[in-house]
Amino acid sequence: MNATDSDRDGPDVCVIVPTIREYDCVRAYVENAREHGFDVSRLHFLLVTEDFCDVSEMRAMLDDLGVSGEVFDGGRREEWYEANGVAEYGHVVPAASHAETSFGLLYMWADDSFDCGLFIDDDTLPHDGADYFGRHMENLAFEGSVERVSSDEDWVNVLYDNADEHGLYPRGYPYAAMDETVETDSVDIESGEVVASQGLWTNVPDLDAVRILMDGDLEGQAQTRTSADDFGDDFVAARGNYLTVCSMNLAFRREVIPAFYQLPMDDNEWDVGRFDDIWSGLFLKRACDVLGKRIYNGDPLCEHNKAPRSTFDDLANEVAGLELNEHVWEVIDSVESPVPRAAQTAEPSEDEAGDDADSFAAVFDGMADALAEGDFEEWNNGAFLNYCGEYMRDWLDCLDAIRRTPAVADD
Repeated sequence: MNATDSDRDGPDVCVIVPTIREYDCVRAYVENAREHGFDVSRLHFLLVTEDFCDVSEMRAMLDDLGVSGEVFDGGRREEWYEANGVAEYGHVVPAASHAETSFGLLYMWADDSFDCGLFIDDDTLPHDGADYFGRHMENLAFEGSVERVSSDEDWVNVLYDNADEHGLYPRGYPYAAMDETVETDSVDIESGEVVASQGLWTNVPDLDAVRILMDGDLEGQAQTRTSADDFGDDFVAARGNYLTVCSMNLAFRREVIPAFYQLPMDDNEWDVGRFDDIWSGLFLKRACDVLGKRIYNGDPLCEHNKAPRSTFDDLANEVAGLELNEHVWEVIDSVESPVPRAAQTAEPSEDEAGDDADSFAAVFDGMADALAEGDFEEWNNGAFLNYCGEYMRDWLDCLDAIRRTPAVADD
C-alpha cells in the first residue's frame, strides 16, 4: 500500500480530534489541505467529545467546511458500542479523558476503508507554509536514507537537536535517562517500513509539570518556547532506543492499531493520568523494533497553543504515575517476542519481520501479559500496571469482537 495513493471512492484517512473546546482548529487544517492541493475527499474527521459539549455546532462546522465527518459524545459512543457488538468492552475507553482517542482507533478498526489515521489535538494549528496532510502521507510512504539517533541511556530526546541551548526534555522522558550522550548516523529505510509519523511542535513545548515548574511557569505552559529553528533533520530512533510519542500531531498506518492502545488514564483508583499517549508510544516502539518497522519524527511541525492552567493541577494528575514511567519501558523491553527476530542484531531482516495487524497484536499480547502478571509492589502504585495489562487484554478482545461483527450502517 502506498499511503499517497488517492484513487479511491471515499475517505481513507481518519482524522481523530479529541475536543471539548477549540474544535474550530479543524477549519485551519482543512484550509491548509486545500491551500496545498491535498485531496480533502480523502479525509474523514472524527470529533470525540462529551455530552456537555455543543455537538450540533461541531456538526454544523463539518457541514460548513464540506468535509466528511462525524461527532461522537459519550451517549453516541455507547450507541456505537451496542451497534458493533462490543458493549461489554466499552470500559476500555475512559470517559472524560484524553485517552478517548482510543475510541477513534476502534472506529477505524470497524471500517476497513481507512488505511491511515491521524491524531490532532484541538490546541494545535498547522504551519501555513507546510503541506500538513501531504507531508504526513509522504512520511508514511518514505523510503531512502534518514538520520538515526541513539543514546547511551537507550532513550532519544525528540528535542535533542537544540537541547544544548534550551535544555528541554519532553513529557514522559524518564528522569533517569537524562544527561545522555547522543550519537547520530544514517540508516536506509525501505518502502512500507514507516508505520507512524510523529510531527513535532513549536511554541509551547510538551513538558510534564515538574519540568514546567523548573522552567519557572505556574500556568501549565513553559517560559521556554520552541521555534522551527529548534528542529533539524527528520529522524528515527535506533532499534532498542525508546522515545516519547505525543498524540497531538501523529499519523499512523491501520496495521498498528492493536499495539497502539491509549491506556485507561484519569478515572482509576490510583489517580494515574497523562501517560496515555506516552505509554502507547512505548508499546508501539517496542512492536516496531520487533517487527522491523519505524516511527518517523520531525515535520510537519504544528503550532502548540496550550491554554494557561494551573501547573499544580497537572502535577497532581501526573505524580501518581511518575515512578511507574521510569520503569514501564524496562518491563516491556524484557518481553520475549512471539514473532521471530534477527538474532540480537540491530536491524531485523525483511523475511523475519511481520508486517500486518496480527503481528502487532501478537507483540502487544506479550506486553499485556508482562504487565498483567508482573510483580510491581516495589513501585508506588505498581498495581496500576497490572490493571493496565488486563485492559490491554480486553483491548485485543474488543478488536477481535469488532472483526467478527458485520459492519453496521450509521443512519
